[in-house]
Amino acid sequence: MPVAPRQLLLTMSVLYTLCITPLLHAQTITRVDSSTSAARGPQMVTLPPSTRADTLRGSFATAGRSWWDVTFYDLHVAITPRDSSVRGYNAITYRVRTPAREMQIDLMEPLVVDSMLQDKRRLTYRREGNAFFATLLAPQRTGEQKVITVYYHGQPQIAKNPPWQGGVSWLADSLKRPWIVTTDQGMGASVWWPNKDTQADEPDSQRVALTVPDPLIEVSNGRLRSTTHHPNGTTTYEWFVVNPINNYAIAIAAGSYAHYSDVYEGEKGPLTLDYWPLDYNVDNAHRQFVQSRSMLQCFEHWFGPYPWYEDGYKLLEVPNAGMEHQSAVAYGNWYQNGYRKRDGSGTGIGFKFDFIIIHESAHEWFGNNITTKDMADMWVHESFANYAEGIYAECQFGTAAGAQYIIGNRRGIRNDRPIIPAYGVNAQGSGDMYPKGGEMLHTIRQLVGDDEKWRGILRGLSATFWHQTVTGQQIEEYLSTRAGIPLAKIFDQYLRTTMVPVLEYSVSGNTLRYRWSNVVSGFAMPIPATVVWPTLTVIRPTTEWQTVTVQLANATDFRVDENYFVSTKLVAEH
Repeated sequence: MPVAPRQLLLTMSVLYTLCITPLLHAQTITRVDSSTSAARGPQMVTLPPSTRADTLRGSFATAGRSWWDVTFYDLHVAITPRDSSVRGYNAITYRVRTPAREMQIDLMEPLVVDSMLQDKRRLTYRREGNAFFATLLAPQRTGEQKVITVYYHGQPQIAKNPPWQGGVSWLADSLKRPWIVTTDQGMGASVWWPNKDTQADEPDSQRVALTVPDPLIEVSNGRLRSTTHHPNGTTTYEWFVVNPINNYAIAIAAGSYAHYSDVYEGEKGPLTLDYWPLDYNVDNAHRQFVQSRSMLQCFEHWFGPYPWYEDGYKLLEVPNAGMEHQSAVAYGNWYQNGYRKRDGSGTGIGFKFDFIIIHESAHEWFGNNITTKDMADMWVHESFANYAEGIYAECQFGTAAGAQYIIGNRRGIRNDRPIIPAYGVNAQGSGDMYPKGGEMLHTIRQLVGDDEKWRGILRGLSATFWHQTVTGQQIEEYLSTRAGIPLAKIFDQYLRTTMVPVLEYSVSGNTLRYRWSNVVSGFAMPIPATVVWPTLTVIRPTTEWQTVTVQLANATDFRVDENYFVSTKLVAEH
């Protein structure tokens, strides 16, 4: 998902405090002001308990979900712009893990389930908010594959501020023609179709058959298998995804589209590139979408092969900023470089490339290829995508420019709350998961100290967790193991608190005194600093005062490597 503009992020922060915070699990969260000293320690805040609805939506271990694995979704939906309604069915193929008799299927109000069928028999079900619980009649034997078909209809929730507050957008293009798109990351795919609405369980493949009024063209994920025209003036576009896919990546995009294609010779052979601009933007698309080729070249070098060769790569125009819809990246950046006429880094480098093409395509590796089981670990998606922007800048303009861009992104960090919130309740942490998470990864790259080793770690990350759902802890442990460096305190510091490490120091004659403050217990990150001006030499601060002999003309000559996301503070001599 694209990062929200700073003003919008601040608004979202207020909304989080007013609306989401009261729903979180009762727990102790580390929420520390950046001025907190090591001696003072973290400020602990106990949050109120979550609701049952939060658990039903956010947990993948509930009784109605844990016993079955989805293997295939066969989704058929008719879209009616005239009354902003949908109608259709989803045939859910699943594998039984353990025998059970009740199944949770999610569909958000005000949508209505018409019926549920299994083995040609109607099932009874009860509704609890946005969750339906079907009573299964046939025995559910371990290892067996079964199908349940859910028929439904209604007017889905309208997107209020897409893509950050999602739903269905019933809009018109500049020629007043209907333009219908969906955005539902975080909110949940069940806002417009019935499914097991958790990131933890992906189907192995999926059909997406969407029927729209003529002359609209519908573009979705994967490859177009058939186009069927109906006597009633509608057309069904059948798309098919042959790889695992997270549910929020499945999308509607119905409009007056044009289409052209290309082929990229990538690491795994020919990759089809399909571009779907609105018909009056074809020339703009030919000019702007060419950046997808340099993106693929850069990201395949750094992150490994594009994960969806079988399903292809698409860019399609949408009215919102954009979204990482797998194999069908949604693009709404007005065919300009930057991010809707802004450069979040403040360096000018962001105006040299198209933010949405680069950021959203990075999610094909981080978010789609590697998908977190719980929303609380969304930093894995957004921190790596943010960091990938700097990697692209490095590929195009050199190592120094890439670092400058990443460092410039610090201006967007708010330190309002931890990046990782409560688990199991569909909670999303601070928007700092974008810039602060990217800074954390850039800092870890410096600690690794070998760019080829770091590239191998990133490529290995994609290969190790290829087409998998993961926990954030798995990613942390992988990075620590491959780096050969204990990174646990780094992750705790940047992901689980709002503290930015402060290197306190004083200089007296040729003696430098230094220590870390504003850090978690046991934090001891080494950092290059000016021991002998102007050379950077690695020092190894802890939370205890240490000394080293320096050659500095005065205390203001002391510097640390700006590639590390820390601050310094000159303190009075002791």
